[in-house]
Amino acid sequence: MLNQVFCPDVASTGQHASDLAAALAALGHRVTVVTSQRGYDNPRLRFPRREVWRGVDVRRLPATGFGKGARWRRAADFASFCLGCSLRLLLLPRFDVVVALTTPPLIAFLAALFVRLKGGRLLYWVMDLNPDQAIAAGWLREGSLPARLLQAMLRYALRSSARIIVLDRFMHSRLLAKGAPAEKILILPPWSHDHAVRYSAEGRHAFRATHGLADKFVVMYSGNHSPCHPLDTVLEAAARLADRPEIHFCFVGGGTEQARIRELAAARRMANITCLPYQPLESLSASLSAADLHVAVMGDAFVGLVHPCKIYNVLAVGKPVLYVGPPESHIADLWPVASSGCFFAARHGEVDSVARHIIEASRTRPDPAALHNELAASFSQDALLDRMAACLESLDPGGAVPLPDSSPQAVQPIHRGHRL
Repeated sequence: MLNQVFCPDVASTGQHASDLAAALAALGHRVTVVTSQRGYDNPRLRFPRREVWRGVDVRRLPATGFGKGARWRRAADFASFCLGCSLRLLLLPRFDVVVALTTPPLIAFLAALFVRLKGGRLLYWVMDLNPDQAIAAGWLREGSLPARLLQAMLRYALRSSARIIVLDRFMHSRLLAKGAPAEKILILPPWSHDHAVRYSAEGRHAFRATHGLADKFVVMYSGNHSPCHPLDTVLEAAARLADRPEIHFCFVGGGTEQARIRELAAARRMANITCLPYQPLESLSASLSAADLHVAVMGDAFVGLVHPCKIYNVLAVGKPVLYVGPPESHIADLWPVASSGCFFAARHGEVDSVARHIIEASRTRPDPAALHNELAASFSQDALLDRMAACLESLDPGGAVPLPDSSPQAVQPIHRGHRL
């Protein structure tokens, strides 16, 4: 398994990679993970170079730790990890299956070369779609030489994959448009961490007391703060509601945009905004339960390029949701019209609507726990992790096996004891 992030790092791709690796090891497979020694959001963190974690052989590589303060810094960190990964792969033996995620972008290209050189089959787990995401964010110019090169690398990884896992129907459509064979693609959303994340009244009380939120209606955005999830409309709504001391905005997580939120709040003296770092998994129930209204955001240009993984843990704690983004998206797919009492939606730029929804939610205090519990069950770890493991097991080294159907009943384990 190749991914820059792995447990104990808290970034989403690392958490899901860790869940899958542990599940495969528990099934009797020999699992090796190649990952980075540095923390993803905080490169000052260092993890052991090698360890056995829950039966998984974890090999961490040294890399630069310039951080995310500038694009060149992030690019240098990605490049140094890819270089170290390339050298390490040359020394590794053949594996039956290689799983490549998307941190850093297009690490699957290295996985495809490794499989071509040493054999085995590639499962490409597309957590986000690059270079399209970088182009949409303005980091790359469409049609430029680097963009064309990266698109060629993506197409090579797609052609080399025996299986391609995408997270929603929008990502599926984008890959079909790139020429990826439909028979290789399976839509399988990431699971919530519902084994660890549940509504916690005790945790809610403690978190709110610790951060001075005890008597507030808390509007929370929790997750990665990036250009893919533009928060400008929410911030403008916070500014308009600054004269309502009972309403408080809490931005929890990390990413390049959180520093901008801190600077904006300080410059405009917005006392109704609190910024906090990523919470470890063992504290996530408390922080998510502390919110009265959760914010989910999707940039107009990013539907099908990134996936709103954070929404599944929100469902697990049973809180109402304010969605800001285009009406056609995976988040909008989740809620029926009848659930409007606990799901509020607005487009980017509709500041008045966002402010009005927040005021309405603070007044009515909707309790969507029953509806959200039903939704959450569809995206639980129990519902999806076994299907992911079974899909991977279906990659029989002895020959091609038809892609499993997406229904839980159709995806059945085939083999045990392979090296993955």
